[in-house]
Amino acid sequence: MKGRYATAVLLLAVLVADPARGAQAPTRAVTESQVHEVAAELRCVVCQNLSVADSPSEMARQMRAIVRERLEAGESPARVVQYFVDRYGEWILLAPRRSGFTLLVWLAPLTAVAVGFAIVGTLVWKWTRRPASAGTPPRVDPAMRERIRRETEAEP
Repeated sequence: MKGRYATAVLLLAVLVADPARGAQAPTRAVTESQVHEVAAELRCVVCQNLSVADSPSEMARQMRAIVRERLEAGESPARVVQYFVDRYGEWILLAPRRSGFTLLVWLAPLTAVAVGFAIVGTLVWKWTRRPASAGTPPRVDPAMRERIRRETEAEP
């Protein structure tokens, strides 16, 4: 009887433990804000002017689901974004990366503003440093001056 009892306990332990053997690894809890944060970096391939987070299209919904699945699987947000870049290219990013040729996209406006401020500053500095005119009258020909004097004295 002792052998049967041990066999029954062993069989019960195997039956209880067996479903856990085929179960998937537990997933990480992901909030909607985490999904939105990653999806906001990606361009919707249908709308093109909206992020995946803001687009109402079916494709954007599917992309958000992929973002959620990958985050739940434990991937970092940067790795999830890289997955989409590998699949669609740099175009999928709403904001271009600040490296290589796209660095010009970020630096050109800043350079233009700096040059504009330098030009305006130089002009203002020059305008404020000009000497005020003394108001000297223009040179008048002596013959003309005499004629003006005679005409003004002749008037009643």
